[in-house]
Amino acid sequence: MTSFKIINEAKHNFGASLNLKSKAQELRKKMTEPEKILWSHLRKRQLNGLYFRRQHPYGIYVLDFYCFEVNLVIVIDGMIHLSRRAYDIERTKYLKSSGLKVIRFNNKDIETRIGWVLENINSYINNLPP
Repeated sequence: MTSFKIINEAKHNFGASLNLKSKAQELRKKMTEPEKILWSHLRKRQLNGLYFRRQHPYGIYVLDFYCFEVNLVIVIDGMIHLSRRAYDIERTKYLKSSGLKVIRFNNKDIETRIGWVLENINSYINNLPP
């Protein structure tokens, strides 16, 4: 039983530090409006019955949304992302090298076209290799 918990913890957090876990917890309390909108559609297995986590610590990063069942990361690009493109590119490379798939949406799409966003996520999930 204990070894399953250790393996499960390692898969979910990929070695995230306690400091990062604490930061993720704070970010969950201060979600942006677009994050709240998307979360209202992902939580409680509403999308394809998949379990998503929000503000999830993974390695040295905090992921906006993460589904370990299909190794999918959803990133919402807000205003802060305009000034840190190099950081985002490096983070995406790291996540992909860890075997994760990364899809991105901007705040405006979440706020004005949530149906389109959900269709794109569904499409992406349905086209993943088995």
